[in-house]
Amino acid sequence: MSTAKDKDTHKTVEDSAKTDAKAKSPKTAEDSAKTDAKAKPKSKAKKAAAGKSGVQQFEYQAELKQLLHLIIHSLYTHPEVFLRELISNASDALNKVRFRMLTDPNVLDAEAKLNVRITLNSEEKSITIEDSGIGMTRDDLIKRIGTVASSGTMEFVQQLKAQKDQKIDANLIGQFGVGFYSVFMVTDEVTIETRHADPDSQGYRWHSSGEGTYTIEEIDKPTRGTRIYFKLKADADEFAEEQRIRHIINKYSNFVDFPILLNSQEVNRVEALWHKQKSELKEEQLNEFYKFVSNDYQDPMGHLHLSIEGSVNFKALLFIPQTAPPLHLRHEDDRTVHLYTNKIFIQDDCKDLLPEYLRFVKGVVDTEDLPLNVSREVTQSSPAMVKIRSILTNKLLGLLEDWAKNDPAKYQRFYKTFAPLFKLGLNTDFSNRERLVDLLRFESTVTEDGDVTSLKNYVSRMGSEQKEIYYLSGEKRELLLRNPNLEYFRKKDIEVLLLSDPIDVFILPGIGQYQEKQLKSIDKADIDLQRDADETERLSENLSKSLIDVFKETLGDRVENVQESKRLVDSPATLVVGDSGMDAQMEKMMKMFQQDFSGSKRILEINTAHPLIKNLARMNLADSADPLLRKAILQVYDGALLLEGSLSAPSEFVQRMTDLMVEATKG
Repeated sequence: MSTAKDKDTHKTVEDSAKTDAKAKSPKTAEDSAKTDAKAKPKSKAKKAAAGKSGVQQFEYQAELKQLLHLIIHSLYTHPEVFLRELISNASDALNKVRFRMLTDPNVLDAEAKLNVRITLNSEEKSITIEDSGIGMTRDDLIKRIGTVASSGTMEFVQQLKAQKDQKIDANLIGQFGVGFYSVFMVTDEVTIETRHADPDSQGYRWHSSGEGTYTIEEIDKPTRGTRIYFKLKADADEFAEEQRIRHIINKYSNFVDFPILLNSQEVNRVEALWHKQKSELKEEQLNEFYKFVSNDYQDPMGHLHLSIEGSVNFKALLFIPQTAPPLHLRHEDDRTVHLYTNKIFIQDDCKDLLPEYLRFVKGVVDTEDLPLNVSREVTQSSPAMVKIRSILTNKLLGLLEDWAKNDPAKYQRFYKTFAPLFKLGLNTDFSNRERLVDLLRFESTVTEDGDVTSLKNYVSRMGSEQKEIYYLSGEKRELLLRNPNLEYFRKKDIEVLLLSDPIDVFILPGIGQYQEKQLKSIDKADIDLQRDADETERLSENLSKSLIDVFKETLGDRVENVQESKRLVDSPATLVVGDSGMDAQMEKMMKMFQQDFSGSKRILEINTAHPLIKNLARMNLADSADPLLRKAILQVYDGALLLEGSLSAPSEFVQRMTDLMVEATKG
């Protein structure tokens, strides 16, 4: 099991073992200078000196220089996490060699015990951390230690810079793929001695003070694995105390899947919690285990403990986090669920165990129905994996359904956190589509700000005459509530769903109907609305038709049509979508994806009971060619565009408004 976030450890153990087994011969310093600007001897003089002494000096990648400077010179709130990161890296290395030895016993020091050994020297104020794992080649030292590995690292650097003099939470380190470098919070220089598991491998010593350069030299190292040695800074000498280190190991690394020896005494409890009975587990244990497998510092929102026997046999301990990671840190290498076979670690991110829309789930699955030498191809095609995936999905949806029914506040927290990913299941998991639809939540005109409702609850509140489920999409609730298209529904006390999540405009039309009720956007022109019996305030049919003709003539091809509105109560005009058109919000989304996307023309609806429209009708009777009438019509149209958020020429709108005000204020 592993927690380090360096990119190289994001690979499966199987892939890493294959890659490490085929490690290429290290490049010479001359080759490096020609081909790798990120790892080059600094000068000809130093290069010559390197040839005599066997010590080669290299320069850090530019981004890593910035990062190291910030780590060394910034004040962190939890510098103790350096130990968590180094132990996690050691655990990764042990997992890799253990997996390789399942199929290839021809490794260096094959009988070596798999463990992590920590030695403290209180007099020297030094720490040594050693493992018997896969080890590193010269290329590994350059690519993994001398180069930024994670795509999120630069975002991390910018975040640290933005905090300036504030204390920085060191818990963030593991999330940004820079775990090893956290050691510079407690030391001024670090030495790594390592040898790869290949029998013909060479030992190397890596050394750096974190100030822009590092050195690599060949050494005689009889055993495989990696040894990290450093002396503590004066303000970090607390970490030379055995009790302090023991506490940190128990706090962060208690569930590492290998023994951790502190001054030759085993410290951690190596327990497979997922093999225990539910009644035996305490919440504190579960929270601690979750933090270990997820590298999160918060307790989980909830968990699911399974022991399945039947057509497929497996045990699982799955967790739903409190928060989602920042979007810029999400990528295909994110670790989700660890796969074990008979307590033997296989993969740290088995994507085939859960559908994409449940990728936020963390935890462990252990099955006896897969061979120890399982490959990624086998997991993808294995009937056992298909069954496990189906059961896990079913159980997780059951957990969410239970929250939705018995703990709505918790479910609402879950939904607000993970809805953007969770909703994608409607377009991919058709076997669970109905369950997913029931788990959807939306704000509406009857919910308080921030509260949500289900489609089931919406239908339960519908009047007997209402035949459709209505919704309106836009950027945020405040703007949606000011949309003129809501006026009829407010007057008739008809609930409308308010869709402010951009993905909703793609999801809801695809649902089509719910409990035999069609889902309908109130932006659509063909919506079935009933007029009030008392129509005395509206223009007569002849006056209305004549004015609409002038609107059409004035607006020309700006609009698809102009028609009298049934939905407006207080506003003079609004824009709606024709039969083949998209919602305004969906068109905005399409324009973001395709700059040349033009969208469809809209239909302008006018409220013939509004005083402004009546005044325009009188002007039309007097002189249909009146320039002021035509200017007012253009202003009504642009005003509708403005309310919709689609006005492309605000300067023209303001100039026209000024002209109209000048006319209106003449003496």
